[in-house]
Amino acid sequence: MPIEIGEMAWDDPVGVRLRREQEQETFARYGGDLEQGAKPSAENTAVFLAATESEGGEVVGCGALRRLDEHTFELKRMYVVPAWRGRRIGEALLYALEEAGRERGATRMRLETGVEQPEAMRLYQRCGYSRIPLYGPYVGCWASVCYERDLHAAGV
Repeated sequence: MPIEIGEMAWDDPVGVRLRREQEQETFARYGGDLEQGAKPSAENTAVFLAATESEGGEVVGCGALRRLDEHTFELKRMYVVPAWRGRRIGEALLYALEEAGRERGATRMRLETGVEQPEAMRLYQRCGYSRIPLYGPYVGCWASVCYERDLHAAGV
């Protein structure tokens, strides 16, 4: 099951649909909208990537980067379609996003996920992310869990 990962326009209808599905899943898990801070948009997103199944052309996942400072990017809207989970697509997206960040000067990646997303926390820990104190708009949010990865220390 080969997957290709490439850039997609933020307003591409497929990307819009995937982000809506991600938001609906989050809403269902937490019983409401817990969006902290500014929502990702075309204006504040550095890159939006899509994972596409090579044989059928189905887009099965996505993720984005938002710049926090000169050397730090935040992972946003990581999502894999439920039927495609368990195939390491999230891991492939994560590494592709790290590479896209490096190309834009990143030395550190940060992210926020939630306490009701243990599969996401396992993915980030497996891929070398360490839990950090809540930062920025997530400070004080009961449902937030934050992670960081130093790309220099990772030896990449």
